[in-house]
Amino acid sequence: MSGKGYTIKTIAVLVVLGIALIVLFASAYTLDEAEQAIIVQFGAPVGDPVTEPGLHFRTPFIQEVRRFDKRLIAWDGDPNQIPTLGREFISVDTTARWRIVDPLLFLKSVRDETGAQSRLDDVIDSVVRDKISSLELVEIVRSKDWDVEDGEIDEIAGNTENKEILKQEVKYGREELVRDILAEAQKVMPDYGIELRDVRIKRLNYIPSVQKQVFNRMISERQRVAERFRAEGQGQSAEILGQTKKEQAEIMSAAKEKQEVIRGNADAEATSIYNDAYKLDPDFYAFYRSLESYSATMGTNTTLILGTDSDYFRFLRESQPGK
Repeated sequence: MSGKGYTIKTIAVLVVLGIALIVLFASAYTLDEAEQAIIVQFGAPVGDPVTEPGLHFRTPFIQEVRRFDKRLIAWDGDPNQIPTLGREFISVDTTARWRIVDPLLFLKSVRDETGAQSRLDDVIDSVVRDKISSLELVEIVRSKDWDVEDGEIDEIAGNTENKEILKQEVKYGREELVRDILAEAQKVMPDYGIELRDVRIKRLNYIPSVQKQVFNRMISERQRVAERFRAEGQGQSAEILGQTKKEQAEIMSAAKEKQEVIRGNADAEATSIYNDAYKLDPDFYAFYRSLESYSATMGTNTTLILGTDSDYFRFLRESQPGK
């Protein structure tokens, strides 16, 4: 009996220890450096927020731990089509960074990060729309301290309209716009236990319908500039060709003049040589020229009838004296 009693006591102790361990594990929880928590009992928050990292305890089975991030969280809104003060419709893409500073108020107002993202959509998009619609496009795009020389403006802008826009004085500017959006949106964030740290405009662009018109206008402007360059190039080409033809004509004229001088000198020298040759034997020269004339005027099948008193026979008789 004593052995059985000892065994029952041992089992009971082990059961109690097991239950104690289960209760202990169910009641203990840990937080790391990037977390904070709210204890919820039957759907309602209990006590103060738990912000210190380490081991903590709760009532097991009836209390739940809701964890929230301490770090900065990114918010990226959808691009919105907003008209400017000058009625230019532009697409504005905005981003922001925020964090949870009061987890209890955060839980009561928006419950979780999904709800917070939705609330940020409403607040930031509304502020951005109000600010953008109250400004001219140049105030939204350019910075107040942006400075550019007239020569750079002529290079950047092709037409008069763009030049005038670039030359406009900016009194507000992109940086001031972003600061005002952040300050205005921050006013309502404490109501949700949120701290809004930064707001930035990622991208500004024309809406697709206006963008197409702008691109067509840019293409037309570039084509106009290309035509101007092409016309200038054609003018320079014609000038170069004209100058080349002029130089060619001058070179040909000088060459022809030199040719005539050389030919005249050669003819004079040839005449002098002929004269010297004629003086050596005038009769032979006359005979040779006669043969040349016969060769030039008669073909291979030509029959020529000559008289006995012709010069040809005279030359033949005189070439053989005594016959």
